[in-house]
Amino acid sequence: MKKIEAIIRKSEFDKTKAALHSIGVTFFSYWDVTGVGNEKVGHVYRGVSYSTADIQRRYLSIVVTDSFMDKTIETLMEAANTGSVGDGKIFVSTIDEAYRIRTKEKGSESLK
Repeated sequence: MKKIEAIIRKSEFDKTKAALHSIGVTFFSYWDVTGVGNEKVGHVYRGVSYSTADIQRRYLSIVVTDSFMDKTIETLMEAANTGSVGDGKIFVSTIDEAYRIRTKEKGSESLK
């Protein structure tokens, strides 16, 4: 099993959530987060300069079977992409075991 952690623009969350549901990812957790990005330049809007160093994003945590990892990542990359700096990052790590508390199922069966 793989844990996919994605940090995306909040504005792209609804589209990303719908895309994940359309491929069968029916459960994931998410949080609103603030981070510091690579962009070091400020922007000017209506004559007021503001910093883009601290950026609001949404953090998604998704656990999928190994065979479903590539499809999930492709979906995230397509749905969350705007083509602009700050679209986000995806991290993948291995999950040794998972359990469903209610039924006591373990492994990939606990993800269904």
